[in-house]
Amino acid sequence: MTAQRTRLLLLVIFGCAISAFFAFDLGKYLSLEALKGQREVLGAWVEANQTLAVVSYFALYILVTALSLPGAAVMTLAGGALFGMVLGLVVVSFASSIGATLAFLASRFLFRDAVKKRFGPRLNAIEQGVAKDGAFYLFTLRLVPAVPFFLVNLLMGLTPIRSATFYGASQLGMLPGTAVFVYAGTQLAQIDSLRGIMSPGLLGAFVLLGVLPLLLRGMLSWLAARRVYAGFKRPRRFEYNLIVIGAGSAGLVSSYIAAAVKAKVVLIEKHRMGGDCLNTGCVPSKALIRTARLLSDARNSQRLGIGSLTAEFDFAQVMERVQRVVSEVEPHDSVARYTELGVECVQGNARLVSPWEVDVNGRRLSARSIIIATGARPLMPAIPGLDGMPSLSSDTLWQLKVQPKQLLVLGGGPIGCELAQAFARLGSKVTVVEMAPRLLPREDEEVSVLLRACFEREGISVAIGHKALRFEPDAAGGALIALGAEGEVRLVFDRVLIALGRQPNTAGFGLEELGVLLNERGTIAADPLLRTNFPNISVCGDVAGPYQFTHVAAHQAWYASVNQLLAPFWSFRVDYRVIPWATFTEPQVARVGLSETEAKAQNIAFEVTRYGIDDLDRALADGSAEGFVKVLTVPGKDKILGATVVHAEAGELIAEYVLAMKHGLGMNQILGTIHVYPTLMEANKYAAGVWKRAHAPATALRWAQRFFVWRRG
Repeated sequence: MTAQRTRLLLLVIFGCAISAFFAFDLGKYLSLEALKGQREVLGAWVEANQTLAVVSYFALYILVTALSLPGAAVMTLAGGALFGMVLGLVVVSFASSIGATLAFLASRFLFRDAVKKRFGPRLNAIEQGVAKDGAFYLFTLRLVPAVPFFLVNLLMGLTPIRSATFYGASQLGMLPGTAVFVYAGTQLAQIDSLRGIMSPGLLGAFVLLGVLPLLLRGMLSWLAARRVYAGFKRPRRFEYNLIVIGAGSAGLVSSYIAAAVKAKVVLIEKHRMGGDCLNTGCVPSKALIRTARLLSDARNSQRLGIGSLTAEFDFAQVMERVQRVVSEVEPHDSVARYTELGVECVQGNARLVSPWEVDVNGRRLSARSIIIATGARPLMPAIPGLDGMPSLSSDTLWQLKVQPKQLLVLGGGPIGCELAQAFARLGSKVTVVEMAPRLLPREDEEVSVLLRACFEREGISVAIGHKALRFEPDAAGGALIALGAEGEVRLVFDRVLIALGRQPNTAGFGLEELGVLLNERGTIAADPLLRTNFPNISVCGDVAGPYQFTHVAAHQAWYASVNQLLAPFWSFRVDYRVIPWATFTEPQVARVGLSETEAKAQNIAFEVTRYGIDDLDRALADGSAEGFVKVLTVPGKDKILGATVVHAEAGELIAEYVLAMKHGLGMNQILGTIHVYPTLMEANKYAAGVWKRAHAPATALRWAQRFFVWRRG
């Protein structure tokens, strides 16, 4: 018999048993009145047939509990009334735990697979918590009989907690409450109702029992912290409330928040305020992309009815303009601005010397809390011959004054694709080499296909599925030997841009010496509150992961700073549920939530709604009618699981889906929102319209058709 048929059979058996219980009103035999009325008769029978009585009672109790039927409380009273305190407690304790475990196993067998398939990764956090602390939480719940035990049985069956752990925690956790009820059963003549047992005082005692493990856990955490801090002398007074190391996006936001609430904060930066985003990342790259886009528009002016449009430029001037843009944005992140906001800014190399102290330029600073926001740097791979090549990274690229004639870009991710297209539009002959089978491997395949086609139209050579083996000298500057499906190829260049991602900055400021732990990805290990193994030291930004985006760094910074400033009174778990990002190629690729590839990999049920932007009025008028909007929704519902937008302005268009997912809005709400005509934002509304047409109520429409036929006479 298949598992599906077995489940169906069990559901039928359980359904019949529960239906019979209520249909024949068997609950009347498990009431306090029935027990009190039959006490003498039952007592005489038990005295004459004690072994049979114990076995029968034991089996009946297991059955009632396993089926989650009402009456367990009365049966526990009966155990005390019929068997006395000691024997009653033993019988009830084991019967209740065995019955609860059977209910737990039934719930797991019948429903767990369906729930996992339905909710997928959204259960991951719960399952990880249960795997780590499931026994503790179950034990706590069992101590508080105000929580319906049958619900605990059924819900725990949906988690990965081991059966033996469930049984053991239930056996121990239910024992105090069972003892109270069994003792009450021995005093049955004095009990008028179940409410008499569960008096406010007794409930308060049970709640105290439930809180006790939490208090004990807090004490254990305190003891664990004592062990972590062993060997370090805590200052008697602190100079600051917060020390922030690193003045990139995460560090700036952390220090800003602390200063805004009037905490005393010092921000330490060894290089330039603003970090990578301002100086070598987001700002300069987008300035370069804008210039390159203008040149592309000039070359393709025929699309807008202009036969010829000539653009003359000097590469050195383009790079000077990029630096001017950086200079214009720089005051937003400057020492002067943050000093005015109340942040003390210190330039120098910070080094942790204790969990509360940082040495910078020979000066020792102390604070109750420290935030590490040291960012990341370009990953430079250990490929033979690379050291002798004219190589660039996203950090060193901006010092170029002479345009590369032949640029090789190693890496087809967001950074590589953005810069490859920009340099190609500036006139460089560009080749992109990617080891994965497609560009932007984190996105859906159709996105990669569309972007590759755009690249090839613009003259960019794309070598996907090629592994870099070694670099060799060449008269042009250098050559990459790469292995593809058809064997080795030799790719010549005068400059090579390494764009293989970024690695966190964790060395050089005392982490290892202090004992701050790293995880397997090389980032600083942190809990959901963004605390390291030293609770007063938090981490945020690229050095924390798991997302290396400026906006995520700022998002994490709020949690890191607030959690440290309010510790130990209040804390917030960092929320990664709605994280958007965009790749600023043309067309841009923007996404929030699940992609179709991810949903399939995680076995999450979904429906796909797709709207082609080549049908949008404003896109046609702008000459940018390329791309699409793709939305994943829960089958049969308008709840959004994820959205991907591919278009020249996708980074702007995705915002509506970010807002919708953050606040629980669906496709119906987007469709019902007025969008200005003619704008690109209408693409989101039309995508919602496509979804609505696919979910039109067919039966209601047929009746509507008949109604209007009747109205016409």
